[in-house]
Amino acid sequence: MARRRVVITGLGAVSSLGLDLASTWDSLLAGKSGAGLIDRFDTSKHTTKFACDVWDWEAEKYFPRSEAKRLEKFTMYYLVAADEAMKAAGLELESAARASIDPEQAGCILGTGIGGIWEIEASRKLQLERGANRVSPFFIPKIMANAMAGQAAIRFGLKGTCYVTSSACASASHAIGLALRTIQWGEADVVLTGGSEGATTELGLAGFCSLKALSTRNDDPQRASRPFDRDRDGFVMGEGAAALVLEEYEHAKKRGAPILCEVLGYGSTDDAHHITAPKEDADGPSRAIRQALKDGGVNPDQIDYVNAHGTSTALNDKIETFALKTVFGDHAKKLAVSSTKSMVGHLLGASGAVELAATTMSIQQGKVHPTINQETPDPELDLDYVPNEARDQQVRYAISNSLGFGGHNTCLLVGAV
Repeated sequence: MARRRVVITGLGAVSSLGLDLASTWDSLLAGKSGAGLIDRFDTSKHTTKFACDVWDWEAEKYFPRSEAKRLEKFTMYYLVAADEAMKAAGLELESAARASIDPEQAGCILGTGIGGIWEIEASRKLQLERGANRVSPFFIPKIMANAMAGQAAIRFGLKGTCYVTSSACASASHAIGLALRTIQWGEADVVLTGGSEGATTELGLAGFCSLKALSTRNDDPQRASRPFDRDRDGFVMGEGAAALVLEEYEHAKKRGAPILCEVLGYGSTDDAHHITAPKEDADGPSRAIRQALKDGGVNPDQIDYVNAHGTSTALNDKIETFALKTVFGDHAKKLAVSSTKSMVGHLLGASGAVELAATTMSIQQGKVHPTINQETPDPELDLDYVPNEARDQQVRYAISNSLGFGGHNTCLLVGAV
């Protein structure tokens, strides 16, 4: 059987910049930072005291109290984004178009890096203070990483393949790549995909502080995330979710769905080097990019835009730049390269989903969002990082990179239809 074409027909987002795709995207184009001082818990003993939290989150606006008690924050973030994406694709629950969808050919493949850490911390405290019998019967069904996929399947009646991938910062990109394969191979016609993360807790923040992975610009949070800048000093934790509806091309056309872009290729490799540090020869990410290009049948010199992993850490930005130069050669200097993390922070397992959503919007609107806080050029990093201001630019083909702890490297290739 010939490999089937796959397109994106719906997007949704929840981020520090807004509780929907439009507000998130508009803020990205405006170069707005979502960073601020954490007010959910005492950070006096943390070396980093800020993050890109979902600032205006109120669960009761989206879920009845009885339902919210059964859902962890990362699952709720995803379900809100998924509601938006399914509605955009014309597949909301009350839509007549749902009658044309075979539920057994509709799946859900999602990514998260950490899962239900808010509930773990709260329940552990409750157990210590009030005893084991006070722990909620909802505890395990809330914290398990696959809860958000199971809950999404229940919510939307998705009876096909359903699971969660967990590969640190590459989680959502792996999920999207596997959703692509599932449709290409004829195992589903529609797959709801993406990822979610809600890990800015006392313990989560402490762990990343101990790794010395985070920026410590506590006096100026909005200028802290500065990918590719010489004075970068670590990433900024972020929370949120993004949902994407992937669909077989002819299936989407038949029901008159909006076609936003085509998902053309997927690459996945590992450094097999170190659990947290990337390998300095950039072999892993270079191979992932080459795999995606080969998979999609696109030449390196056809790529217009790179949504970079761009964490604002010393090693990542250096090695990702090296990988782009290795793969693209002279064409690397012609690429527009920007980091969504400069504004929404690092959403860990959800980052690849938010970033592919932004890449899709670039293709749709002919606009590339900036990398903000580009103030002091790094002589080692000399590509076009779209500094500080959005750019009008036609994007025919683009890639989105995700590089995660564990040495995981992914690349997703998308193109205009």
